[in-house]
Amino acid sequence: MLLVELRFPVGRFHATPWGRHVNEGAVEWPPSPWRFLRALVATWHLKATTDVPEPALRALVQALAASAPSFHLPAASQSHTRHYMPIIEGKNQKTTKVFDTFIHVGGPLRMAWDVALSPEAGRALALLCERLGYFGRAESLIEARVMGGASDFTPNTKPLPSDQAVPLGCELVRLLCPLSASDYEAWSTKQAAAQPQSAAKGRRKKAKPSADAPLPADLFEALHADTGNLQAAGWTLPPGSRLVDYVRPANCFDPTPSRPRRVTSKLPKVARFAVSSAVLPRVTRAISVAERIHQSLVRFSDQDPVFTGNAGGQPLQGHQHAFVFCEANGPRDAITHVTVFAPMGFDAAARRALEVLTQHGVWGHGAHDLQLVLLGLGDGGTFDDCPLFGPARIWRSLTPFVATRHPKTHRDGRPKLDADGWPVGSPAHDLRRLLAQAGQPLPDKVEPLDTIPLGSRRLRPLEFQADRFHGEGRRGSQPGVAFKVTFAKPVTGPLAFGYGAHFGLGLFVPL
Repeated sequence: MLLVELRFPVGRFHATPWGRHVNEGAVEWPPSPWRFLRALVATWHLKATTDVPEPALRALVQALAASAPSFHLPAASQSHTRHYMPIIEGKNQKTTKVFDTFIHVGGPLRMAWDVALSPEAGRALALLCERLGYFGRAESLIEARVMGGASDFTPNTKPLPSDQAVPLGCELVRLLCPLSASDYEAWSTKQAAAQPQSAAKGRRKKAKPSADAPLPADLFEALHADTGNLQAAGWTLPPGSRLVDYVRPANCFDPTPSRPRRVTSKLPKVARFAVSSAVLPRVTRAISVAERIHQSLVRFSDQDPVFTGNAGGQPLQGHQHAFVFCEANGPRDAITHVTVFAPMGFDAAARRALEVLTQHGVWGHGAHDLQLVLLGLGDGGTFDDCPLFGPARIWRSLTPFVATRHPKTHRDGRPKLDADGWPVGSPAHDLRRLLAQAGQPLPDKVEPLDTIPLGSRRLRPLEFQADRFHGEGRRGSQPGVAFKVTFAKPVTGPLAFGYGAHFGLGLFVPL
């Protein structure tokens, strides 16, 4: 048995069934096998043509089309939004009301086929599932993988045999499925024979719209057909497809009672976001991006102290309020993730503000607006892909460190030295002072770096914006500097110090 698991990181699945209008409020659940095959073909064209040979993909399509899969549906519920979409007709623009229905998904969805794939088709399926980015509409982000075994798979939605009635406690739903290779050949032969012939008086009978274009040669070609063109051509079903009766639990959309939450005083300290935009901002603008995110959080939380750093008119001590860190985890220097860290933890109002931030996004300040996707709340160990929390012995600047003090000199111009021989007020001395102030051990080495490596690029510290457009902050007269810091023992992060540390400057990552 072949088993594929689909997870929806955002918790939503958007898909309108074939032949239904979006404003009807109908949603396809479970996803149709036809939709899944089209998603695999699209992923191959966009992301895997060099890694998956076309014969392997054709063999995969033929194997998955040979039988209708069964499903295990997770807990789910229906919801919707109503909004107005702009429509541009020539020089005029108007709006139309859209009724957008979707499924709230409470866990992984599993699909199982009673087939055995060849090694080449199996590798193709595993690679395409790994690279599948969305499923259904583009809002439905997806994580797909091929499961190793199916011993614990228990279907709750499966095809209904033609000689059986709908079981008690179930309901009937029709899903669009592909024809098998033999059925497609028989269907195409029948369609070709049904083409209209010449009628009396030398006039041709009026052809059906679906007969205007040649039939696809096989199922693989049929999966490439554009849905809008098929509907405009009058196809009641896509060529090479059929409707299959499935039975699913009648209560599949009923809310499940949640178990009482254990009362705990521990508040989450980390909120992690993925950043989406038509053009992602560079990490050199991290202080501006962080500042706009901070302004939005202050507004959405009604000036919660965890974001303002001020309680009862008095500033909080010990840097317990929120830091906004911008990360460039891609092949270039673009900001891909934002991590908000608050040692004092996020209370209920702060958590609501973090969730509202995903709905409104962040103004792009003359550039493209940013959409933030909340990946979750937790602590430093919650997010395995976040490098900011260490531990590590060696740390390197991700953004430049800007000292908060001025260099001190004697009257003859010689720099003043501390007891360890460090020039007082220099960036390296100020970094050591702030490390000690934060309770961190003093490093064995503080080495300046000429450039900061980010993906395929190496950036000079002077390329980074090192001043806030709004607000204040104690700042020295020297420009930003990059460092590599070595400790005697591993140190746990995050490490962010100096001017603008709460807005993304002075941030270190472990080596």
